[in-house]
Amino acid sequence: MGRSYAYLRRQIVPLEDAKIGVMTHAFNYGTACFEGIRANWNEEKRQAFIFRPREHYERLTQSAHILQMETGHTVEEMVSLTVDLVARAGYEQDVYVRPMVYKSSEELGVRLHGLEDDLLIFVTPFGAYLDLDKGSRCCTSSWRRVDDTGIPARAKITGIYINSAFAKSEAVLDGYDEAIMLNHDGHVSEGSGENIFLVDRDRKVLITPDPAQNILEGITRSSVIQIAADELGYATVERSIDRTELYTADEVFMTGTAAHVSSITEVDRRLVGGGEIGPITRELQRVYFEAITGRNAKYMDWCVPVPVAVGA
Repeated sequence: MGRSYAYLRRQIVPLEDAKIGVMTHAFNYGTACFEGIRANWNEEKRQAFIFRPREHYERLTQSAHILQMETGHTVEEMVSLTVDLVARAGYEQDVYVRPMVYKSSEELGVRLHGLEDDLLIFVTPFGAYLDLDKGSRCCTSSWRRVDDTGIPARAKITGIYINSAFAKSEAVLDGYDEAIMLNHDGHVSEGSGENIFLVDRDRKVLITPDPAQNILEGITRSSVIQIAADELGYATVERSIDRTELYTADEVFMTGTAAHVSSITEVDRRLVGGGEIGPITRELQRVYFEAITGRNAKYMDWCVPVPVAVGA
């Protein structure tokens, strides 16, 4: 049940009809920015809940500005379009929403100025990205995270993700589940598509790289920081992290729209906290999943409910 749709050139069309030309500037030069938004299915309520779409579209607008682009829409207009697309799709499962602002001119030549922009949004089913029940085996990658003076990580720019793709494929082909990338100084930055947290249970704190470590300032990241403070009384310290701190932490986990809250049970062939998902990570997972599926009234302001499918 369900059918994917896209918003392209200010029209809603079936996803299979959403096409761009081979000369499109963004396709040739990576001149685009994007977001990943989840609409999470609640089986009891028979309804999907879109998680923090306003914050995602605020960040998309910021990313577009860095790339000298305009979305052509207000944040509220983009949220409304997303609700419409998810409702039309009618999937009774979790779906992924991909908004993208891109240089749509069919012109050759490396630049950002003097080109047309367009907004694309599409919806497609999307399951678990990492194994949430078992935890992930990670390695520190030989590929360094791109510096802000090369490609700014605070903007979700399509072109920067070749950096992540190198790291991810290196890790998987070497037998791991995910990569951990270091910055140019050798400090922990982030995963190929996730933020990283360490847990210090004695001090009741989470430790995570600060924005100066070339991280994406994640929306799931900020949500987990708030949940940790509200539910567990854990403060979060943002600072540079040495690679070996990953080996000695009580727990390590990753956060992201795709990854949710995913435990890291091994780093560089060293078990983390005995090699099992830790109690703090499990509790954060529990509250987070309640929040994103509209099951926790305390965090309902993070969710936008989707009406029952209206058909296309």
